[in-house]
This record gives sequence, C-alpha cells and structure tokens, in this order.
Amino acid sequence: MRAVTVTPGVPNSLRLADDHPEPLAEEGAILVEALAVGICGTDHEIVAGDYGEAPPGASALVLGHESLGRVLEDPSGTLQPGDLVAGIVRHPDPVPCPNCAVGEWDMCRNGEYTEHGIKALPGFARDRWRVQPRFAVGLDPALAPVGMLLEPASVVAKAWDHIERIGTRAEWQPQTVLVTGAGPIGLLAALLATQRGLSVHVLDRATTGPKPGLVRALGATYHTEPVGQVDLDPDVVVECTGAPVVVLDAMCKAGPAGVVCLTGVSPGRTIDFDAGALNRELVLENNVVFGSVNANRRHWDLAAEALAQADLAWLASLITRRVPVGAYAEAYTPTADDIKVVLDFTT
Repeated sequence: MRAVTVTPGVPNSLRLADDHPEPLAEEGAILVEALAVGICGTDHEIVAGDYGEAPPGASALVLGHESLGRVLEDPSGTLQPGDLVAGIVRHPDPVPCPNCAVGEWDMCRNGEYTEHGIKALPGFARDRWRVQPRFAVGLDPALAPVGMLLEPASVVAKAWDHIERIGTRAEWQPQTVLVTGAGPIGLLAALLATQRGLSVHVLDRATTGPKPGLVRALGATYHTEPVGQVDLDPDVVVECTGAPVVVLDAMCKAGPAGVVCLTGVSPGRTIDFDAGALNRELVLENNVVFGSVNANRRHWDLAAEALAQADLAWLASLITRRVPVGAYAEAYTPTADDIKVVLDFTT
C-alpha cells in the first residue's frame, strides 16, 4: 500500500512508501479507499521539520489531514459502501478535559488531543485508511471533485460559528465583512460570508492570477491596498494571512462593536507597534478580537452543508493543481500561483 510519510523533526524526509502496512482495525470500523488529500501550509511546515509527531511506537508519520475517500466497508451501518467520506482530523484527549468531554475537542484545554497527519495519528495520504464512525463525515455525491475542501471549510465554519456567538452579546445586525488573505481559508471565509447575505470585501496582495476573479465571482469586492487604506468600517474582520503587520491593522480596522477573528498563524517575528493605541481602540469601540483554529463535529457538518450549497464550478476553481501520487514531491513543492494543491490517489 502506498503512503506519503515523513520522519517528524527531520527536514525534507518526505518519501512515498510502496509497502506501507494496511490500516489497523483499531483505527476504526469504517474502511475507506483514498481518493485525494489536500495540501496546505501545515503540511509544508511538517515536511520542513518544524513540527509533527509520529504515532506511539512509530518513527514515521503518514501525512494528510484534508481527506476525501470512498467507503469500502462499514459494519457499523453509519455509512454505505460507495459513500463519499472525509475523516475528522482532531480526536479528543483521553483525560478528557472539560471541553473534550462534551465534544468540543477543538477547544482542548490540556493539549493532549491527537490529529491525523499532524500529531500522533496516521494521516490520510495512503491508499486506504480507517476511521471511527463518530469521526466520519458523509458528503453529497456531487462533491466528489472537491470534497477534500471540507477540512479547511470546517475551520471557516467554526470561525463563523464563534463570530456569530460573540455578536449576539448585543443587537447583532452585521452588514459588512473584510477578509484579509485570499488563500483557501480566506476564499472559503468569503464564501460563507456571502451565504449569510453580507457585503463581502477581500484583501490580498495578488494583482494577477486566479484570486481576483474568484473573489468577484462571489459578488465580493477585491482589494490590494493596505488594510488601513480600505474605505470601510466592517462589522466583521476575518484575518487569514498571519502576517504580523496585517494582523495588527486588521485588529484596528473593525467598526464599533465589531468582531475580529484571527485564523492565520504568524511566523516568529517582532515588530514595533503602539499597544496603548490598540488597547484604547478596542476598549472604546467595544470590539472583540479572538483566535480560532480547528473544528469539532458540529462545524464539520456545517461545512458539509455549506459546500453542498456552493457553486461547484467555483469550488473546483480553488484547486489550482491536481498531482498524481507518483509525483508526490511535486505536489509538496509550493509555487507562487497555488491556491489549493491536491494529491490524487486515483491515478
């Protein structure tokens, strides 16, 4: 069986194993044939040796957390053979912490959670994988070309869930949203914003390539100027770049009683800024800034509904490269024009 693996902590140890063992029954009752996995910045960082953790007793970690597969067998009756399925990435910690105990494992308090393809669980970049029924998300058959977008969409669904929860602290009638960054997370954040009937603005540095057209196809407005120069006082800001200067500008950009959701992970970099001015702005405007990462089962289900309602051609346009498994090294080498790269297990 083929599997894309790394040795965690060892830079550039990426390899395609042709003799990887079949998935163990203890991994889950549902046996799945892999169709594709999406590749994101997290994968690139693991390949670079920045982090990643192999399963207990193993030296290699199978990559792949943005999954799409087809059910081969499910003795639990949760799904049927032939059904499209994605596997939820994070599993709750075994203690469990108060949040994991009630299914909110995305908000784990003690950090003992595990994650497929990232932390102590084998990923989905292998010909066959298993999943427990409660971590299997069925997909509309029409999503077969794009179902690997479910994982990033779940991250966005959680962000919007929390934005809306925070918004209800007062009379909540949002009209405008600014999304910074037009990568997969930013574009999907804009998609879910348009599905909510909001006036959507997306900011990115790219002036060529597919991003401007993808934004405009949503009926949204595309910006390339610095955040501070955007003529807008948005009710919601969703920050998806992690770029320190953009993050700070985004925190200052929201209108009165606005909500700023930070989804991008910043690199280690020190910049000078006026913390007092930022504090004054947030306090006097009753603004909220919060971070959001990962997702629980509720968010995965919400994301599946959002993708099923979206324009399939638009979703397909997010995938800028489909690479066969045999060319795996090419798939994990980013290029300037990439939005979403997909490793195809069907070829």
